[in-house]
Amino acid sequence: MYQFYETGNGSWYGKELHGRATASGERFNMNEYTAAHKYLPFGTIVEVTNINTGKMVTARINDRGPFRHGRVLDLSSKAFSAIANTSQGVIPMEIRIVSYPQLSTQ
Repeated sequence: MYQFYETGNGSWYGKELHGRATASGERFNMNEYTAAHKYLPFGTIVEVTNINTGKMVTARINDRGPFRHGRVLDLSSKAFSAIANTSQGVIPMEIRIVSYPQLSTQ
């Protein structure tokens, strides 16, 4: 398995995109534990740690982004609220891969 570790600022998105198609083609659901990353494969499960508090959450990559300079990950509002208050907007975070998506053998 490949090792992956990334730190940087991350934020969240929610109501404004709820129900819209993500880059993976599935509909965004702000009430699921999902995330947007610039290049990790769709379906990758990541563990995200709030560096300030040590709180952790796992989320599945299903979208691309973030598109703001200096940010490494956008979490769904549900996932973000597990590690920080959404009123914070942006937090320093650490990202580690828990598992990669299963490859089809067909």
